[in-house]
Order: sequence, then structure tokens, then C-alpha cells
Amino acid sequence: METKATSTRIEGLLTLFDMQTTFFERAIEGIPEKDMHNRLNTKANHMAWLTGSLVQQRYWMTTETHPGLTQTGEELFKDYKGIEDGATYPTNAEYIKDWNRFTPIAREALVNISDAKLDSELDMGGMKMSYYEMISFTIYREASIIGQLALWRRLLGYPALKYD
Repeated sequence: METKATSTRIEGLLTLFDMQTTFFERAIEGIPEKDMHNRLNTKANHMAWLTGSLVQQRYWMTTETHPGLTQTGEELFKDYKGIEDGATYPTNAEYIKDWNRFTPIAREALVNISDAKLDSELDMGGMKMSYYEMISFTIYREASIIGQLALWRRLLGYPALKYD
């Protein structure tokens, strides 16, 4: 999907955003709910938490242009909550529905963000960074989480993530 961004600094990030948009559903495709919660007797974040955290990031990119939107698992992910033992996380279908709802809004926000906004400061509750730095980190983290989901697929005995 090609769209000229207002800021040239965002163009490379949009390429990654678009790739990760397609990888998301593939990363959880065919994984039953029982395995989405399987931690393989470790303290690692399970696939259900990783997926919800990824959806929460896409949601974050919509908050200024569309306040009031939330994801299905909002209470489990707001304020950067970590994994909760014994919690019931949303289903893959719910995550996909939220992802597909947030993605076009987030993409539009990225396309239209100005250099002035990118340079403005964002206060993350004690940590400050520019919007550009936060967006860059968010896109990086999406790739990292998709990679973790791809690894979990293999660890749980499912076919590898398809990138084509």
C-alpha cells in the first residue's frame, strides 16, 4: 500500500508498518486458544499476551486522532500491564477484529503526522521522548513481537510463519 506521507521521515516506517500489518494474522493463524496461553512451563509471555500487547500498540497510534477507542482486552493491557497469571485473554478472532479496526486509523495518523508533531515531546510518565522516537520504537517493537510469535509457533509445533 503506497501513500505519500506528510513527513519524509515516516516513509520508511510506513513500509515496516505495512509489512507487519500482513504478518500479524499469519503469526497467530491456526493456533488454538489453549496453545495461545501455553507458556511451556516458563515465565515467558505467552502468545495471547504478546498478541494483545501488539494490538495495544496499534491502538496507541490511534489515541490522538480517535480518542475513546479501546481494544477488547483493554483492562489487561492499559498502563503497560504485564502478563497476568490465570487471566482470560481475548480470542484470536477478537484480536484480529481490533487489529483490523485500528490499523487503517493508525496508518492514516502516520501518513498525516507533521514534522513539527514528530519533533514535539511526549511525556511517558517520567520518561520523555519525541513522537518520532516513540513511533520508531513502536514499529521496532511490533517487529520484535511478531518475531516472538513466530518463534512460539515453532516451539509449540506449528508451521513456521509465512512471509509471502
